[in-house]
Amino acid sequence: MKIDIKRVLVKFNNKIVGYLQELDNKQIAFQYDDEWLRNGFSISPLSLPLSSEVYISKSPHFNGLFGVFNDSLPDGWGELLVRRMLAKKGINFDKLSPLVRLTLISGKGLGGLDYEPMQIENEKQSVDLDKLALEVKKILDDTDDVVDLDKVFAFGGSSGGARPKAHIKNDFGEWIVKFPSSIDPINIGKLEYKANELAKKCGINTNEFKLFPSKIYEGFFGAKRFDRENNKKVHMISLSALLETTHRIPNLDYTHLFQVIQKICVNQKDLYEAYRRMSFNVLYKNKDDHGKNFAFLYDEKQNGYVLSPAYDITKTSNKFEHEMTVLGEGNPTEDDLINFAKEMKLSIKECKEIIQKIKSNLR
Repeated sequence: MKIDIKRVLVKFNNKIVGYLQELDNKQIAFQYDDEWLRNGFSISPLSLPLSSEVYISKSPHFNGLFGVFNDSLPDGWGELLVRRMLAKKGINFDKLSPLVRLTLISGKGLGGLDYEPMQIENEKQSVDLDKLALEVKKILDDTDDVVDLDKVFAFGGSSGGARPKAHIKNDFGEWIVKFPSSIDPINIGKLEYKANELAKKCGINTNEFKLFPSKIYEGFFGAKRFDRENNKKVHMISLSALLETTHRIPNLDYTHLFQVIQKICVNQKDLYEAYRRMSFNVLYKNKDDHGKNFAFLYDEKQNGYVLSPAYDITKTSNKFEHEMTVLGEGNPTEDDLINFAKEMKLSIKECKEIIQKIKSNLR
C-alpha cells in the first residue's frame, strides 16, 4: 500500500474531473481538467466554479480538502473500520494524508467521485446480513472473539454516519443497510422503517426503502442509493460540504438550506420540499437534522442541481435541541415555522397546508 501519494486523479463515471495535488507547503490544490471545463459541470458550485483557476481550500475543517472531496471519505463507523483494517497492516491512520485516505474508498464512497490510484479494489461477495450483523456486534462490544474484519470492511468501509452499515447490491439496485449500534433498541430497523413510512405519508420525497428480513432482529432497515442510477454514479454533495463547514458543529440554520436552494437548484419547487422536511423534523422531533443530512444531486438531464430525496429519518426527541435552528430557535414551534415561511417569502397558504397534512398524519 502506498502511503506517500502527492497527486490524485478525480474521476466521475470514468471521465477525468480534475486533479488534487499536495504542494510543498502541505496545502492541497485542485484544478479542473481542460476537457471537463468544456463539457462538465461544477462539482461544488459555491466553492469550485468551472474555471482554469488553481483552487486551495481556506476551510479549517477538512485537512486542506474542499468539502465535496471530504464528503467522499468515510466517517463514524466507516472510519472505524478503515482504522482497524490499517492497524492490521501496521499503518497508523492518523499519519495518512487526506489524499492517501481518498485512495482507500474503493469506489464505494458516497456520491459519484472516484480517486486514482485506487488502492483497494471492489470484490464481489455474497452477503448473509445476519452473519454480518453478528460480526458487527463483536466489533461494537469490543470482545476478544475473532472478527472477520475483511468481510465487514468490504461491505462497510466506505460508510458515513455513526450507525454500522453495509453497502450491498442485488437485482433491485444498490442499497445501504443499517445494523443496530450499541445504544440502539434491538428493533431500530423496524422503527426507522416506520419513520420513513410516516414521512412518505406526509408527502416527503423519501428515497426507496425496505425492511430486509432477519432471523435475529425485527429486520434491517435498507435505503436504496440515490447516488447510483442505471449502473452509473450520480454526483452528490451535502449542504455542509457546499458551505465548507462540518456537520459536527451545529452552526447552520434552515435559512442556509433555503438560500442554497435559491442559489443552485434548477427547480424552485425544492423550496417547498425543504419546507415540508423542516416542518416534519420539527413536529416529529427528528433533531438529527444536521448539514450532512441534506444533500443535492446534479441532474444531467436538467443541467443543474436538485434537492436529493430525504434520508436518515429518525425520531430523536431525547436530544436537547435541533442540529439546525429555525430562525435561530433550537426547539422551534409551529409559530416559528409560519414566521420562517414569511421570512422566506413562501406561500403562507401552501405552507399551512403542509403543516396541517403532517399534523394529521402524526396524530
